Amino acid sequence: MQSIRRLLILLIAALASMQAGAQILSTNDQRFDPDSIRRDFRNQPYFGLYKDNYFIFGPSIGPKPTRKNTNIKFQISVAQRLTNATLPWGTYLYLFYSQKCFWNVLENSMPMTDLNFNPGIGLTKPLFVKNRYIGKMTFIIEHESNGRDSIQSRSWNRVALAANVFVTKNLMVHAKLWAPIVDGENNRDIVDYCGWCQFGTQVVSDNRRFTGGITIVPRRHFGSCNVVIDFAMRLFKKENQYLFFQFYNGYGEGLLDYNKFHSQLRVGLLIRPKLFSDF
Repeated sequence: MQSIRRLLILLIAALASMQAGAQILSTNDQRFDPDSIRRDFRNQPYFGLYKDNYFIFGPSIGPKPTRKNTNIKFQISVAQRLTNATLPWGTYLYLFYSQKCFWNVLENSMPMTDLNFNPGIGLTKPLFVKNRYIGKMTFIIEHESNGRDSIQSRSWNRVALAANVFVTKNLMVHAKLWAPIVDGENNRDIVDYCGWCQFGTQVVSDNRRFTGGITIVPRRHFGSCNVVIDFAMRLFKKENQYLFFQFYNGYGEGLLDYNKFHSQLRVGLLIRPKLFSDF
């Protein structure tokens, strides 16, 4: 735990120094031009990416790597815009769907040990301040379950408010606060392990080739948290494909074993949305 805390302190210090030297977003940067962003929201394809889409493989950190604790983790995440016209308060209605899977490819018969389904529906509002695009806010109602029955059944619902905000063109911060509705008989204490909120940041290089980020989910006891640290490197200049490293440390990585501690390092391929991912 001490090594994780030191890593967090170093990362926060690095972010602070980058923020001090970065340029503020302006309409001169076409990626954040307000008119372009509004056109994108109105004219973009109805169907697109939502969260990070990845396929990664790696061992457990701490315990000796074995066939059981070395696995593949992959996520598919998409969004469907349901309205063509802008709704009141400048919002757009979306249908969201994410699916996360843990696949033990080194074991006999290569079982998929946990499969999590996460549909949702919500209103997204792009945010503009002084004629510059700074991010977006989403109000979402979502469900998450593993589709199993009996003692292996896990499920809960969340009513959440999420925001992604660009502090500078190189630094984005994000946060999500939810009201949980726990309906699963076998995971009544899931909030103790998966928390009530999450927050984090992403740092992007000027040429958008390199991206690094951290997401923190505070748990029940003060000072305890789940931590996800990731790093991505674009493989080809004009392609939306990245070499992706992800380190997970904490509880709740998957629903089936939400109350068991995991520390896992994986590497693989990442495909992500145009400006930034949701979390």
